[in-house]
Formats: sequence, structure tokens, C-alpha cells
Amino acid sequence: MQNLLIKSDNIIGLNYLLEEKKLSSKIDLVYIDPPYATGNNFTISQDRVSTISSSKKGDLAYSDKLIGEGYLNFLKERLILIKELLSDKGSIYLHIDYKIGHYVKVLMDEIFGIENFRNDITRIKCNPKNFDRIGYGNIKDLILFYTKTKNPIWNEPRESYTDKDIKKLFPKKDKNGRYYTTVPIHAPGEIENGQSNKAFNGIFPPKGRHWRTDVATLEKWDKEGLIEWSSTGNPRKIIYADERDGKRMQDIWEFKDPQYPTYPTEKKQELLDLIIRTSSNENSIVLDCFCGSGTTLKSAQLLGRKWIGIDNSDIAIKVSMNKINNIENDLFRVNTKYELIDIESDYNYNKKQSITEVFV
Repeated sequence: MQNLLIKSDNIIGLNYLLEEKKLSSKIDLVYIDPPYATGNNFTISQDRVSTISSSKKGDLAYSDKLIGEGYLNFLKERLILIKELLSDKGSIYLHIDYKIGHYVKVLMDEIFGIENFRNDITRIKCNPKNFDRIGYGNIKDLILFYTKTKNPIWNEPRESYTDKDIKKLFPKKDKNGRYYTTVPIHAPGEIENGQSNKAFNGIFPPKGRHWRTDVATLEKWDKEGLIEWSSTGNPRKIIYADERDGKRMQDIWEFKDPQYPTYPTEKKQELLDLIIRTSSNENSIVLDCFCGSGTTLKSAQLLGRKWIGIDNSDIAIKVSMNKINNIENDLFRVNTKYELIDIESDYNYNKKQSITEVFV
């Protein structure tokens, strides 16, 4: 499939993907960062991007005037089409704020099924705010993560241990200065037959337990110096910090907004990199139908995925094209190619008017 950048109201663009491109059940990952029902307009000018509230200066990037029930109906129409586009191993991440997010979660439970809800991820978006208000300072928004089925693409995400983590989780140090910890080599449950209930170095597992592995492996670990014996003769397995892949990602992420965005509410590429690496594979199709500045598209391109972006804003399309066209090429990455499709807002499949070009 060719990468696609579609200028259109996304309800039209999503139907276009279903009816014209025949992409039903073909898309592995959707990330969307829709308007948040703030009641504001967001603008962009040569020297300033409006990211917090409405501004009369500059060109209109997008309007966020739809609120309440109208907003939820707007979102529901699009989510129903997105579900149809998602493959059986697909996932959706919907980025939203705390004022409307809980209503959106109920909506997504209805469409995707509460059994397919995976996480309400907290995203730290900025530094603490110290202005007076009735209420606590808001430094976060949320990402609602759902899958289409019980068996999605999942590439386990890890993050590196901090120095504090290492000292806490691996408090011991060997003669070579390597940090480590120890874990039991036995587990609950007695086993009558097999190798995990045999004597190891003259001792048996404690009553009601069995060795976590066979005795031959325990003896091999012991010869390699990977068993630590306590003063009372209790064996434990040595785990070195520098041999671990890092710690499991939790549901609080710190990816603060860019200091100098090129488009209102632009997100950091590292945030999209994490989502795309975790919930898609190489050559998977990634969709962002509120593509804004094109960060999702750039991240997908750099990670070897196919991508589709949809936005109705002339400015968003221009900013996205600029971001994609300026991806630096290297010996291992071919030039970015994509198809630009401009669909009229009153799109009619029988007499469509579109402009198609291939960019290199």
C-alpha cells in the first residue's frame, strides 16, 4: 500500500478508506489526538502558535467549538468507522484531556467493548503550574488504549533503569562492581515426578515447593557462580542489573509538549515512537485521522510502517507535508513516498474531484 495523506473531513476520509481503498480490517494501529471540546479556536502565525486558548492573531489552524453531546456524537461516528478499519490484531490510542476524557471512555467502552479496554495512560504534559485556582494544578492528560480483540500486536515496551532504580532493585555489588539482586530458585507446589523435585547439592526444595527449573540447570548456574548461598545454606539465583532489558513501562508517561511547536497541540515524536513500536510491526498500516502536524506519520515512516494521515485543515496538510518531506535520508532508508489526495468536503463517490500526486 502507498502511504496516503488525505485532505478531507475525516468522516469522508474514513469512508473513502473503506469504500475506495478497501481497507476494512487492514489497519493495525490508530492514534488520534482529536479536539478536546475546549470551545476555543487555535491559530498559527509566522511567529507564534496558539496552543492554550483562542487567539485572534494568525490563521485558523482548527476550530474546537463543538462541545457536549454534539462533540460525543461527532467522535462516535468516527470511532465506529475506525473500528471497522482496524484489523483483528489492531489497537487504538485516543489522546484526550481530563475534562471530557471520562465521557469518551464510556463511549469507547460501548464501541470497542469494555473487555478490550487496556489502559488509561496518564501523560505528563508540562511543568507544574503555580497560578491561583480552585483546584489542583493540571499537568497531565490521558490516552485511552483499546484493542479490537484479545490478541493484538504487542511488542513489550521497556525503559532503562535509572541510577535510583538500580540501587533500589539491585542493592548488592559483587567483587567486580556489578550491581545484582537474588531471587528464590523454588516455587509453590509439590511435584511428585520430574527433575524439579530432586536433590540439588544435597538439599531438597522446601516442603510444599519445587525447584523452578531442573537440577542440571541449577548445577550449571552454581558452577558459573550464579547461585548465592546464604550462611544457613539457602541457595538463591543471582540477577545482574546490566543483563536486564530494563523495567516494564507503567501507565504514567512523561512526554512534555514541545517548547516550540509547529502546530497547535503538537506532541513529541518520542511519544508516538513508543506507541508505534509497541502496537504495530514493520509494514503495519498506521492511521491518524486527526493528523495535525504529521508527527504520527513521521514516526511511522522512520519505524518502517505504512501510514495514512487525514486532516481537513490546509495548514495541517502543509505542516505535515513539510515534516514528512524533510525527513533526512540515510543509506538504510529510502526516500519518503506518499500520495496526496484532496477530497472536496461535499465528496460524492460517483463524481469525486480529487488531486493525486506522488511526492519523493
